[in-house]
Amino acid sequence: MFKIFRCKHERKNGTTKRIICVALAVLLSCAAIINNNSRVKASGCPDLKIIFARGSGGERYTNGHYLAFIESLREKLQNTGLSYEFDDLDYPAVSIDVGDGHLGTLLGAFVSGGDGYDFGESVRQGVDKLVDSINGDGCKNTKYVLGGYSQGAIVVIKSLNQISADKIIYAATFGDPKIYLPEGAGMVPSACSGKYLSDYRAYVPDCRAYKGILGATNPYRAEDFSGKVGTWCNKSDVLCSSHFNVRDHVSYAEDGLYEDASRYIMSKIGAYFGIENQYTSPHDTAILIDSTGSMSDLIDGYKSEALRLAEKTLGAGGRVALYDYRDLNDGYMPVEHCNFETCDLETFRQGLDEIVADGGGDDPESLLSASLHVMKQLNWKFGSTKSLVVLTDAGYHSPDLDGTTFYDVQKLSKQIDPVNFYIITQESEVDTYWPLAEATGGAVASSLDNLGLLTDMILKRYDSLPSVEEEYDDENYNNDMPVLEIKQVEQRENGNIKISFEHNGTAAVVILNDGILGTTYEKEITVTGLKQGVENVITLVPLSETRRGEGVSVTLNNNTIILNDENSKTETMIPKAPNTGRQ
Repeated sequence: MFKIFRCKHERKNGTTKRIICVALAVLLSCAAIINNNSRVKASGCPDLKIIFARGSGGERYTNGHYLAFIESLREKLQNTGLSYEFDDLDYPAVSIDVGDGHLGTLLGAFVSGGDGYDFGESVRQGVDKLVDSINGDGCKNTKYVLGGYSQGAIVVIKSLNQISADKIIYAATFGDPKIYLPEGAGMVPSACSGKYLSDYRAYVPDCRAYKGILGATNPYRAEDFSGKVGTWCNKSDVLCSSHFNVRDHVSYAEDGLYEDASRYIMSKIGAYFGIENQYTSPHDTAILIDSTGSMSDLIDGYKSEALRLAEKTLGAGGRVALYDYRDLNDGYMPVEHCNFETCDLETFRQGLDEIVADGGGDDPESLLSASLHVMKQLNWKFGSTKSLVVLTDAGYHSPDLDGTTFYDVQKLSKQIDPVNFYIITQESEVDTYWPLAEATGGAVASSLDNLGLLTDMILKRYDSLPSVEEEYDDENYNNDMPVLEIKQVEQRENGNIKISFEHNGTAAVVILNDGILGTTYEKEITVTGLKQGVENVITLVPLSETRRGEGVSVTLNNNTIILNDENSKTETMIPKAPNTGRQ
């Protein structure tokens, strides 16, 4: 009987990103065709409507994010038999000056508050439009897939509070400036050890991502949307990670994140409509065979299954590699029969023929050393789903005879994003191997008769990106975190506010009511154009060359100031400037 023990293969154990260079010029030239197709594909009430909320400053129907998102889904939907429509949400999507590799306008000592109010109004209109288009569609059986980038991500998440979960198959957000991941809080976040991850964390490699640059939407999803919301935040995206990289915010298409999300979305669509999911990421599969003498009775059966796995992987456009190993006591280093660049089916067959069961002394073998060697030697493809399949009848030395530890193997597996270990062994060794399989996101099988089921499991995996990259070196990480402290807030004439502050970074982002006004190298600013009689929230976020620190907010309500940061909340009266006639 086939058994998989304590299998922890979830989407978060996928592998690194797949680069799909989306040429914006080509996409723009096809925009009219795409737009027309999206309108005529279905009439009346289609099975599925896909609505995307674009980011700040994006042109409707021609922006690269919308085009990349819908094209990643269109090619997968064409053979499903479903009727479907695409739409780019009709809302202002006002600019917040994020693009072309720059963050905001460089500010002097004075900044204008107008853009901050425009942003909030744009989001409000977007929420109203999205809610009305779904709740008022008159199509009882039509289901929705939602996508939102940057400002559009805020629109999507805020809209869900007013939409029935029964109408939504999935909602995906990208680069959300108001992301909320509580597992990223603290000096040593739980996410950095892969623990307590939010169920909507689809791909956020930065384990210290906690709140977005504009704060957080908390809760990020309602209870009835469990399993229907996922968020993608590029590795160093300044708006949603703890890092400072504007390029990572504008390159979701080029870095393959819409393609990654489309595979996950298709799994949800397939599950709802009863359609088999046929879309997988490319596979890199390394096969490591124990060739000690005790394998004599098993090795032919193992070879047969290894060949089947290789045939299917190569046939699907993936790559395979073949090694065998024994015990370091035998003086036997892992032997490479073919690698990802040299393995075709014939070479793989020849490699299998070269493996002979021989040698061996004590029961455990040197798997930790062998697997570390194989992972280091191979050229793993960026974006592939990575597997290391071990065929053995014995346990392993831990630590190994050359000092290699379980921790060393787990760490390298995670750094490669990760390499999932699938171990085929005797039932008596299952308890030995399940911690290794669990730590790397794989599984353990104990029956030679039905190993094909494990092969099928490996091939059907579609996840290509990890939910989080775990951190192992925390000693110096917090030393370069920029910190900002507000020294004084002074009310000036005409309702303007002067703020003096200190920080140990290189610049600060100035935000008014969720609208990014720009960046400044000054340590003193005056915010003009504040609305009177309403609450105004000014937030200053420190930046270093590579990091984004926690923002400190000043809430202004009439003549009252509330200073908000993670450690304090104080309320004082704002001293008015002397009536000198000067500003």
